[in-house]
Amino acid sequence: MHIYNSIKSEKTMTCQQSMIDLLLKLAPNEGYTLSILDGVKLMRSNRYIPRMPVLYEPCIVVVLQGRKMGYLGNQAFQYCPQQFLVLSLPLPFESETFGTAERPMLAISIRINLAVVAELVLSLDSNNLQSELPQLGMVSTAVDDKLSDAVIRLLEVLASPQECEILGPSIMREIYYRVLTGKQGAAIRETLMHQSHFSKIGKALKRIHADFAGELDVATLAKEANMSVAAFHANFKALTATSPMQYLKTARLHKARLHMMQDGMSASTASRKVGYESISQFSREFKRFFGRTPMNEVAEMKHSLIEMPSENSAKYVTVN
Repeated sequence: MHIYNSIKSEKTMTCQQSMIDLLLKLAPNEGYTLSILDGVKLMRSNRYIPRMPVLYEPCIVVVLQGRKMGYLGNQAFQYCPQQFLVLSLPLPFESETFGTAERPMLAISIRINLAVVAELVLSLDSNNLQSELPQLGMVSTAVDDKLSDAVIRLLEVLASPQECEILGPSIMREIYYRVLTGKQGAAIRETLMHQSHFSKIGKALKRIHADFAGELDVATLAKEANMSVAAFHANFKALTATSPMQYLKTARLHKARLHMMQDGMSASTASRKVGYESISQFSREFKRFFGRTPMNEVAEMKHSLIEMPSENSAKYVTVN
């Protein structure tokens, strides 16, 4: 048994180093690198990035080197080379990144395609699925050998446009399968079950992100979820660790920052675009949330932007 464990450990370390070497080539610069495969992006940070607000779409994040910490409500989630993170809902939370120039934080983020996941769920034998129900839309779990093997194959095909086009989708499908049949699968499966509270809250979140500039209130969102206001508020906070109105405000602030960074909008234009009537209120809430004025925040974020290299058609943006 000792010899078996030693061989297994050596194999795991070799696989880990192979993934690190591949990602270093695919993401030679610091920041987010959008890969040639839709829904897959690479993350690299050569430095420590202190705790800061972020907003992630539903995704699977596998860290290959370094470490990240996620903070949601009063809970902390570590994702490192032994752990991976699944966000089954679009969640605003706080992220802290640990990396150095010698050992940068390296990770791969895979957007969750619910259409593909739904097809897989229908094909799976429910008796063989782990049924631990999610308490939050964010969970971290240990990486096993099968998931590691699928991730290394995905990194390998990302280096070749032809292989990526032909093999990439099937490898992503396998990664979804590995997650669905593991401890975190319940969180994703619940989003597809129309009568569950998890899915109902997910429906309300979809409405928020589609109409965050509109005049939304708790009653409207509760109706969207087909729940009473009291039940909606309680279940929403249980899954997202925040209230519906605080979540809406957070989504608006993140979207305004994105408009200013990517579209070159002024603070006043961006604030109106996301539903604020008062620029002074927007500026106060923005500074309270991000810790800097809109102008200073955008300047700091743009300072971290990296040019897009034409040879691999990837775009670099700030690391969160």
